[in-house]
Amino acid sequence: MNGRLLRIELKRSIAPWPGLVVLGASLAIFFLVNGIWWQGTAGWTAQWTTMAMWTRYWLPYWWPLAVGLGAVYGLRDSRSRMTELLTTAPLPAWRRAALPAGATAITLASGFGLLVVVGGVQVALGPTTYLSLGWLPISLVAALALVAGAVFGMGVARTLPSVLTPPALVVLFLAAVMFLRQTMDGQLPSGIAPNRLALLSPGLVQPREMLLTLSGSVDLGQTLWLLGLLATGFALLAAATRRARLLAVAPVLAGVALALLILPAEPRDSYVVDKAAATLVCDGPVCVTQANRSHLSELAPRGKDALRVLHDALGDQAPTSVREETALRGLSDERQLSGDAVLINFEDPLISRATGEDLTRALVAQGLAPNCHPRTVWEGDGVLDIPVQSIAASWALGDHQLVPLQKPDTDQYSQRTWANADAAWQKLTALPAAEQRSRIAQAHAAALSCQNELPALTGEASS
Repeated sequence: MNGRLLRIELKRSIAPWPGLVVLGASLAIFFLVNGIWWQGTAGWTAQWTTMAMWTRYWLPYWWPLAVGLGAVYGLRDSRSRMTELLTTAPLPAWRRAALPAGATAITLASGFGLLVVVGGVQVALGPTTYLSLGWLPISLVAALALVAGAVFGMGVARTLPSVLTPPALVVLFLAAVMFLRQTMDGQLPSGIAPNRLALLSPGLVQPREMLLTLSGSVDLGQTLWLLGLLATGFALLAAATRRARLLAVAPVLAGVALALLILPAEPRDSYVVDKAAATLVCDGPVCVTQANRSHLSELAPRGKDALRVLHDALGDQAPTSVREETALRGLSDERQLSGDAVLINFEDPLISRATGEDLTRALVAQGLAPNCHPRTVWEGDGVLDIPVQSIAASWALGDHQLVPLQKPDTDQYSQRTWANADAAWQKLTALPAAEQRSRIAQAHAAALSCQNELPALTGEASS
């Protein structure tokens, strides 16, 4: 491909617009909207894999748009009434097709690549020290999807030169991706279409779990069918006869057939746990995942202090380790609690925002009265558990008054909740020391069984 001709094509055609639209629209969403993608350990700038997955989350909107803009580009020859003239030129048809297709591919890949660079720079400047190359296939497949879609749109418009072709393709592809779309309602995504068909869409579910990534079979299957789509689009763009146009359909059909053989039938085989990221890294009895290794230096001494306090409070029933949760679960599912370990989740704002002595207090609270219902950016703050945890932690740390783990809200319901907690605190601390210890042990057992701990603290459970 002649470099001078390519520069002219980029300067005087609409080739730059698809890439600019993808880059500009994505950055506008990420930076102008304070959405869920900015929060938690699965945010778009928190980890490399979640960054790649968040940038692909918007592809169901950009992909049909890229197809439509490619189709507009493909109508250029017919609009200028040069189709017959170009067919008489001695230049081979595939070389004529390579120029607009190459220009579109460069701009789309560059636009999406710049989006990834923006996200990658923020991840690199952030607190995470975990780097895995597993995010690269996720982003490369996304760039391939945009390029293949645009070239396919160009080829279809070259074959069906009508002003209705671009909008028809946009509507068709948008309807297809909406039908194939999956949502993350449980531990794994689900949707209307079977899993194999759903994975033909380049879009992904919201990355709610930072340890989830795509399996290699998904990357391979999607790559094969998108390469088939790209080949069909280019063949249609270069085809000069009806027979050539009919043969041009073969690559995409072959790609889809191969992809359906390779793509997993079950979501559990599509979105898998990144074993390297989930590997536990320990400092004595305190363990975090490799992905959150940067937290270990602060968490380890505070975790050891908390374990000593818990042993004084619970004796032989006390947990002996602090460990980050790695088990997958669906939204609103109960946590898989353990009496042997203080399970922590860096999505929990009480853990992620705490430092110093506040972190020790949060760990003691989690060890004495672990919250059965999770506290994450997706599921709320679990305010009903916090008063009981505050009572238990204040008692174990020898406070003379109740110290809330978080500042109470000013609404009437919150004020009444904390008033009840203060009354329970006064009732507990008025008892003999042995009875206080017994009540704390009962509350600990109730929490592990996902029962209400407050009656155990006030003695209502035993009356």
